[in-house]
Amino acid sequence: MTDSELKSSVLTVTAFASFLTPFMGSSVNLALPSIGDEFNLNAVTLNWIVSSYMLTTSILLLPAGRLGDILGRKKIFTIGLIIFTVTMILLTFTPNGTWLIGARILQGIGGAMMFGTNMAILTSVFPPGERGKAMGINATAVYVGLASGPFVGGLLSHYIGWRSIFALLVPMGIASLILIRLKMKNEWAEAKGERFDWQGALLYGLSLSAIMYGFSKLPSVTGWILTASGLVIMPLFIMRENKTNYPLFEIALISKNRVFAFSCLAALINYAATSAIGFFLSLYLQYIKDLGPRDAGLVLMSMPVTMALLSTPAGKLSDKYNPGVLASIGMAITSAGLIMLCFLSAQSSVVFVIIVLVIMGLGFSLFSSPNSNAIMSSVEKKQLGNASGMIGTMRNVGQTFSMAIALMLLALFMGQAKIAQSNYPQLLETMKIGFIIFSVLCIAGIFASLARNKSLRK
Repeated sequence: MTDSELKSSVLTVTAFASFLTPFMGSSVNLALPSIGDEFNLNAVTLNWIVSSYMLTTSILLLPAGRLGDILGRKKIFTIGLIIFTVTMILLTFTPNGTWLIGARILQGIGGAMMFGTNMAILTSVFPPGERGKAMGINATAVYVGLASGPFVGGLLSHYIGWRSIFALLVPMGIASLILIRLKMKNEWAEAKGERFDWQGALLYGLSLSAIMYGFSKLPSVTGWILTASGLVIMPLFIMRENKTNYPLFEIALISKNRVFAFSCLAALINYAATSAIGFFLSLYLQYIKDLGPRDAGLVLMSMPVTMALLSTPAGKLSDKYNPGVLASIGMAITSAGLIMLCFLSAQSSVVFVIIVLVIMGLGFSLFSSPNSNAIMSSVEKKQLGNASGMIGTMRNVGQTFSMAIALMLLALFMGQAKIAQSNYPQLLETMKIGFIIFSVLCIAGIFASLARNKSLRK
């Protein structure tokens, strides 16, 4: 097989994997009311259909990336794709809510194995001059999934039923497995023979799950206890990693690799500052602007559509210019969009919302692919799995923190009151406080992004 055929096959398979999760997430969110009606599920259980997948994936991304470095990235990626595809079959025929949540946890395991290795495989195959373009195409697949999920998921749920969302992706998963079998003959395992740090993986999993789940429960007492417990366990994990010969995660990547450390911090801040924007604007458009779900969805699509169009060109730019500078410019543009949202009012037009979302889509496009390029280009080959897992972890943890901030603000300022016309002003003020917090976070992210080295090692 020629080098170009290998690159094409790798890009096709990894792009499909990148499309899967955002498509599944955005389409399943739309199908939750139908699922709840069929199985008679309450709001808490419905929340776990989403949260169980995200929490499982977040905990296992880093261990999966490390296993890829040791056992082979293609092997771990393939096993993950098999698990993911099988669970889509299970979800298609799920008989109850418990089965559904269990299958989503299993799907999270498969998702972690794919996303903990896909960036590492891309970096292994594409040289520095082509890497940004490949990552841009990969990011485009993510945003196509985000943009198409609500539309396709809504159509499928309405005309065929919510199970068809899972059934649709089964043949795609099988086709990807066939492509891997026929075209991806290479294997990449630069840390082959090293031991896997199971104790470190356990400490890491306990710490991250306690922090993420606890933060989502703030400001309750349970939330504070869990968050504090996770923060206590994390130093134990770091101590463990500094002592062992074959750590789950090389702490030196954070303490000694300035580019890696600040690029990961910038990614965490960026996702924490932006992920809940869609949630807030969905409430704004449907309650305050009185749009239906379809029209609100079309408005919110303007951001992922912009990102889908611009991510590949942004990735190409990061092959020619300093990716850290491009990512910083992207963060600054995103900050400008967030600051504009701080002035949102009941009289603001839908056109204003669309303009802001397009601006933020431009900013996110300039940030995402170049920042990933900076992270993956700053590590040695045997650390690529670690770096790939860390990118996914920063994304998931940032998304969780962002939603937790939004839900905490709603709990503090609106309590348990049902959203009604009488408290629309209160809802709007809560959103504006959230936008201010997210703006401050994003501005801090600009400085984190600028703090990395001026010259990035390719």
